[in-house]
Amino acid sequence: QLQLVESGGALVQPGGSLRLSCAAAGFTVNNFAIGWFRQAPGKEREAVSCISSSGSGTEYADSVKGRFTISRDNRNGTVNLELNRLKSEDTAIYYCAAYTPKVRAVCHIVANMYSHWGQGTQVTVSS
Repeated sequence: QLQLVESGGALVQPGGSLRLSCAAAGFTVNNFAIGWFRQAPGKEREAVSCISSSGSGTEYADSVKGRFTISRDNRNGTVNLELNRLKSEDTAIYYCAAYTPKVRAVCHIVANMYSHWGQGTQVTVSS
């Protein structure tokens, strides 16, 4: 079955940048819509972004729009999330998730649509 692995989490200063990656073991992530979610201590999980399996459709939460960019690296078979102009409120465990799409051109940042989840990677934004 699909196994997702996130990487790239780190401690960064406010205003800094980071790149997270999501890879699938045994399968290509190109077969799935991929979403990023995050959860901070004491808070509920929230959606961040998603990219359609075709790569043509993306969605962003209002809190990250204009700062984060999701993309597919088809050569390496990964989905990346670039975090720019980071704020302390971006601190959270970031999770990669996947679902099999019915329409390859779109994705949705609705958590209960996703059937596979990675283990998470910690992003800490602090001076």
